[in-house]
Amino acid sequence: MQPLNTVEKPAFQNMLQTFDKQYELPKKTYISQTAIPSLYIKVKDEILKEIKDISFYSATTDMWSSSNMTPYMSLTIHYITADWTLQSKCLETRYIPQNHTADVLAEALQFALADWELDERKMACITTDNGANIVAAIRNLGWPWLNCFGHNLHLAVSHGLDSDKDRTARAMGLCRNLVNTFNLSWLKKTDLRKAQTETNVPQHNLVLDVATRWGTKQKMIERVLEQLPAIRRVLVEDRKHGHLNPTWQDVSVLESINAAIKPVADFTDVLSGERYVTVSSVKPVLELLQGELLSPDPNDTALTANIKANMCKVLKTKYSPSEIQNLLTKATILDPRYRSTMEDAEVLDDVKEKLLQELLDMNEEELKRECASGENCVKAAGVSEGSESEPPATKKKRLCDLLQIRRTQLTSHQTLASVPKRVQADAELTTFLQEEAVDASSDPLMWWSDNHSRFPQIAKLAQKYMCICATSTSSERMFSTAGNIVTPQRSCLKPHKVNMLVFLSRNLPNN
Repeated sequence: MQPLNTVEKPAFQNMLQTFDKQYELPKKTYISQTAIPSLYIKVKDEILKEIKDISFYSATTDMWSSSNMTPYMSLTIHYITADWTLQSKCLETRYIPQNHTADVLAEALQFALADWELDERKMACITTDNGANIVAAIRNLGWPWLNCFGHNLHLAVSHGLDSDKDRTARAMGLCRNLVNTFNLSWLKKTDLRKAQTETNVPQHNLVLDVATRWGTKQKMIERVLEQLPAIRRVLVEDRKHGHLNPTWQDVSVLESINAAIKPVADFTDVLSGERYVTVSSVKPVLELLQGELLSPDPNDTALTANIKANMCKVLKTKYSPSEIQNLLTKATILDPRYRSTMEDAEVLDDVKEKLLQELLDMNEEELKRECASGENCVKAAGVSEGSESEPPATKKKRLCDLLQIRRTQLTSHQTLASVPKRVQADAELTTFLQEEAVDASSDPLMWWSDNHSRFPQIAKLAQKYMCICATSTSSERMFSTAGNIVTPQRSCLKPHKVNMLVFLSRNLPNN
């Protein structure tokens, strides 16, 4: 995270000499050309070894530009290990100098997976924002796709505020001007602190919203409403900024906006985790939002009702495609916390059939791979892999030997036809769905760790779908790390060095 020339600064050198006078400090060229590349190769080899045999993985990707407008594409993967632990790995911060068309992005993603020896067929899903170029790229590749819940919620709030743009735009603009006035003046901050004491309101700073994070809008509005008595006391004696004192109409609009978006303020953070399952909660959360939190209330103002209605409309549109609905429903069914929440019997039967067919396809693929390796086929045919120079001694066949050959042939035929596998999978899924749901606060992966031996077939599907991310926050966290590395003072870092530094910062233990 520090500039490489730190080792050449006299203060740093003096500090290390104080610690150990015999220590010989490496030069900047050694750090840059030897130490960091060696560490990068070591960590990359460890991750390659770890992900070599994973059954399934999901991915997230996003685009980002550094302080000198150098364009990069991030890629993270997420998978569930054999001991049912959800792992996340930052793979690349890839330099993309070409125009970011769908073809260019698709090619870059394919190259990235090839570099990491990842099989596209094992990808359960890739989560991105709603950018037209990245969506087209994923569609061209034919990969399963999920749009980012956080981005969808951001669009829903933005469209909700557009329901009465003249009023909401004025109120939001007033809020920003107020916050900037107090945050950019030390005297105003001091006056606000004094007024907070006099009016007996909490000693909190005002919050400024960030355009790309809708949740900050709600925090800004809520904080201004909380601090309104103190703000009025300061501005009433200020002729220069007195026009910023909110009118009762402004306060009414802010209260209406806050009433509409406050119920959904926490969901983005809850569904942005990397260490716990998130995708299976998207469908229940959407049902909660549309059925309760954003449903009409007799006490709502007309503006609040309009904002809620517009938010519901956007969310419904974003999650209406059948492919996304199928994916979310499968993930919800496979989560022991929500498996009994499916009320529509027709939908449940349809998804069950799709899960069973998918499981049969997975088993058939496994069987083909085993036969290709020559292991099961040799055993099924009864062929010995012994020495070719000495043929096995002939002996008289008994009745049991002849019947055993017939039994082996029938068993092999039934296995290839997948009949027993389907029966087993159907029985497992039915039993799994009939059990009571576990507590909503419990860890579904811990439940699967304890129960995967009871449902060995369904557990394969759980490993596939429960590693999917509900948001693309993992890639955005990479950009936060990259922004701390490629600072304006380090804007000349070459792209391959940026990739190594971000990779190490995100993947080294305890980082």
